[in-house]
Amino acid sequence: MPLWTYEELDKIGNAEELAIAPRQRNGALRKPLPVWAVRVNDNLYVRSYRGRTGAWFRAAQAIHEGRIWTGGVEKDVVFVEETDPVINDQIDVVYRATYGRSPYVTPMVTLETRATTLRMMPHIAETDAREG
Repeated sequence: MPLWTYEELDKIGNAEELAIAPRQRNGALRKPLPVWAVRVNDNLYVRSYRGRTGAWFRAAQAIHEGRIWTGGVEKDVVFVEETDPVINDQIDVVYRATYGRSPYVTPMVTLETRATTLRMMPHIAETDAREG
């Protein structure tokens, strides 16, 4: 069983975009922003269109926690940097297949943007509660 339920993977993976709000140092959530998310196997990924200078990405890197909303799913998440080039290649393929008609897809698969790839995982407290 993946960390995500299959229903969550389907809803998030099929959504046009999701709202993402990294947690601030004081524990409060930043203002949610829309981002593209993609599913590769049983994992969900996001990238920062603005690269490492993107405000939400910098906040996600500082605390590694936040919340997402989309497709009827609201979930506290942990952000883990994804550096595996093979997985990033797979993520590129999904970005192109999902968003290929958008003029924004090309910047999402550049080396600069690939360097901001974050895997989203359910926050452990939520996973424990579901399994308990």
